[in-house]
Amino acid sequence: MSHPTKLDINRLNLEDLLKRRFFFTPSFSIYGGVAGLYDYGPPGCAIKANLLNFWRQHFILTENMLEVDCSNLTPFQVLKTSGHVDKFQDLMVKDKVNGNCYRADHLLAEALEAKLEKETDESKKERMKQVLSRVDEYDETELGERLKEFDVKAPDTGNDVSEPFPFNLMFDTSIGPTGLLKGFLRPETAQGIFMNFGRLLDYNGGKLPFAGATIGTAFRNEIAPRAGLLRVREFTLAEIEHFVAPHDKSHPKFQSVRDVQLTLFPASNQISTREHLVISIGEAVDKKIVNNETLGYFLVRTNDFLQKSGVKPSGIRFRQHLPKEMAHYACDCWDAELLTSYGWKECVGIADRSAYDLSVHSKATKARLTAYEAFKEPELRDVLVMKTNKKVIGQTFLKDAGVINTHLSQMEDLDIAQLRDCLQAGSGKTKWTVGDKEFEFTSEMFEFQQVQKKISGHSFIPSVIEPSFGIGRIIWAILEHAYYVREGDEQRGVLALSPIIAPVKCSVLPLVQNEKLAPFVNEIVNLLTQAGLSQKTDETGQAIGRKYARTDEIGVPFGVTIDFQTVEDRTVTLRERDTTQQVRISITDLAPTLQSLCDGRLKWTDVLAKYPLFTAAAETK
Repeated sequence: MSHPTKLDINRLNLEDLLKRRFFFTPSFSIYGGVAGLYDYGPPGCAIKANLLNFWRQHFILTENMLEVDCSNLTPFQVLKTSGHVDKFQDLMVKDKVNGNCYRADHLLAEALEAKLEKETDESKKERMKQVLSRVDEYDETELGERLKEFDVKAPDTGNDVSEPFPFNLMFDTSIGPTGLLKGFLRPETAQGIFMNFGRLLDYNGGKLPFAGATIGTAFRNEIAPRAGLLRVREFTLAEIEHFVAPHDKSHPKFQSVRDVQLTLFPASNQISTREHLVISIGEAVDKKIVNNETLGYFLVRTNDFLQKSGVKPSGIRFRQHLPKEMAHYACDCWDAELLTSYGWKECVGIADRSAYDLSVHSKATKARLTAYEAFKEPELRDVLVMKTNKKVIGQTFLKDAGVINTHLSQMEDLDIAQLRDCLQAGSGKTKWTVGDKEFEFTSEMFEFQQVQKKISGHSFIPSVIEPSFGIGRIIWAILEHAYYVREGDEQRGVLALSPIIAPVKCSVLPLVQNEKLAPFVNEIVNLLTQAGLSQKTDETGQAIGRKYARTDEIGVPFGVTIDFQTVEDRTVTLRERDTTQQVRISITDLAPTLQSLCDGRLKWTDVLAKYPLFTAAAETK
């Protein structure tokens, strides 16, 4: 069964609406703007804040996660150790004449998509589709070969392009006035959680599993930013690092979601049938399509979050990374891709990062980034034992010997193994940090033996499952999924935003300008404000239909209209945006009803069942 490749909407009309109503705009536009940088206007800020608040509620509060807020600046050594300095890169080509830069895989994909629309030879079309399915995993050589195979040129000039070459995506900077401490603007927020793992583990009483979470700004020097909020250079990430034992990646809540069906796009299908797979997450984990329960659980929770935020179910799929596409730290990774007018776009990455990050940072710093697991019953196991030569240590380190011996006596199994490995790798010598000092240890100071001991527990470096949410990309997808025009009026655009994230929850509209209605406007505004509901008042003399149209454009889900019956019986009409149906409701019931509608406890059908339907004159401009 074929699946859609792009969302069919009038993107130009949507972009005009978003620009005109100031959802977002290119940064520094009066100076000509800078590609990949955007400012959010009032409705955009409100949507972003509401989405992040819902993310906190959906994940941090519901899953009892531990939130941290970490620095945007990251020292060079941290990202060198994590692998970002050497491996956080995309392949780039240049126009051979004017030097314009293009991301090589995107250039190839866009060229093939354009050729596919014109090609009539079925064998050639099949070859193009085959290459498109694997474009994300091509290395430097393979990508260069495919660019030549399909004679891809620079799109702006038609000139030849260079061979692909790697381009590191991080913004570098210096920290401090001397310029000697090199650093970067962080390309992800995850490293801050890894740096604080020990403190988070202590805060959680030393127990696994647990999750750290953070929301913040990340920076990537994209080669050719385009497509609005989908590819930018500065953006908000909401990331979770869920720490588990490497030998037990089960999840205590997995049974509660086991029967939930998801649309998956496994790596095997991308290479062969190129078809989606609709399957329960329980079956997907059982068949090892999805690696483990915790990864599967977060696929389901992510799917639920996206749908409740306003993404259409038919526009969500989870695509597994191809083997060569996998990040350097991941052993399995799925992207929540959302269908947009630009095609399927990655908006959430859910990766099993294994124990990579904690392992490399522990090795680089000698910090103890381990958790302890007690056995139900003591077990007989092979244990690496270290004996120290205190005489040599004393003669070598003199007054520091006491502190060093204390440190060595408190080392755990993994630390002992790491010291042995470092000595072997360094031909009998290694640098080792004790407290805030670094010392050089030699092999004559230690004797290592493998012995059998009955032990009651063991230490290990945890693995981590990481869901990473690109907030700007999700917002763009939601806006595209929400946009439609009223039947019979192509100029009357509507954003059918979920009440959860709508920038304004309710409009307050007097039917006409009249001094008898004014006191009720103020009263209702105060009631809604006290209830924590954002509102927008329009007291202009425009027709009520035009007022509705303006609030529909920015996604306001409900509208309160004050008319002359309000003066008589203290009732108002409450309008629902998408059906345009109205009911008559008392001012006393208004705020509680709207609260319940906006937080999802009440549906519009419930309101229709309780309050009389109000038939108004047709909405006109």
